[in-house]
Amino acid sequence: MLIDTYGRVATDLRVSLTDRCNLRCTYCMPEEGLQWLAKPDLLSDDEIVRLIGIAVTRLGITEVRFTGGEPLLRPGIVGIVERVAALEPRPQMSLTTNGIGLKRTATALKAAGLDRVNVSLDTLRPDVFKALTRRDRHQDVIAGLEAARDAGLTPVKVNCVLMPGLNDDEAPDLLAWAVEHDYELRFIEQMPLDAQHGWKREGMVTAGDILASLRTRFALTEEGVDERGSAPAERWLVDGGPHRVGVIASVTRPFCAACDRTRLTADGQIRNCLFATEETDLRNALRSDAPDEEIARIWRLAMWGKKAGSGLDDPSFLQPARPMSSIGG
Repeated sequence: MLIDTYGRVATDLRVSLTDRCNLRCTYCMPEEGLQWLAKPDLLSDDEIVRLIGIAVTRLGITEVRFTGGEPLLRPGIVGIVERVAALEPRPQMSLTTNGIGLKRTATALKAAGLDRVNVSLDTLRPDVFKALTRRDRHQDVIAGLEAARDAGLTPVKVNCVLMPGLNDDEAPDLLAWAVEHDYELRFIEQMPLDAQHGWKREGMVTAGDILASLRTRFALTEEGVDERGSAPAERWLVDGGPHRVGVIASVTRPFCAACDRTRLTADGQIRNCLFATEETDLRNALRSDAPDEEIARIWRLAMWGKKAGSGLDDPSFLQPARPMSSIGG
């Protein structure tokens, strides 16, 4: 198992397939983009599948989430999903995407074995979408969501970040839209993972702000702790159900004590926390012909040193050098 000194066991692996993205969201990266990882530094398809295989067959991983950057920019993604689906035991597989490429790939991903998707969409207004992402692709995301639902990549979850002065008034409208289209909406507090390091706690839209806004139109009934488990989202039944809405309050209501995640970056680094300032290199071990047993040992050691929490509440907190697009969500 991937266990740490606090007794937490990692069963959920987040795998970044690329640091590249075809949007330029203001809370993630500058308009001109970033210096992308060099191609030789990226894990190959074979290397990714081998590491996932080690995680699943030797380390107790039961869920694999493909992330980025934008994972649909990875040319071999369908083949990677198909090969991971063939592992014994077969892990549950999901994908976090901006949705732009889903209309083209949803059916193939489902056929390859993908179970479901999370799609990022912060607004229902095309002009606000363009201001937030610096790209005019709102309709492509809507089409991608519909394609995912039609392909059976369900439940389709929609991830939304609210930003002051841009879309912070849209929470009730977004929830009404999600209920109408049978999507599960999840609001995520903006986290200090932007490449510009411009995040400030003051003025951010908090979980409390979001819930207060939603309650102006909906009756919310909180699910119990037993239903939540180690999931990052607190969930509420909407108007008695069956639809639910979630809030991931990484900043104001941290859930580190129940964390069950480990992360693999596109260049082969293990991160035991989204906000970690240290990484453990698996790429070098892979390319030095280390056996699976040795790679598993390195991975276990990396997780053993996981800290109790993210440190966001500590005055000495330092934002990770890597932005979210390079870490993988």
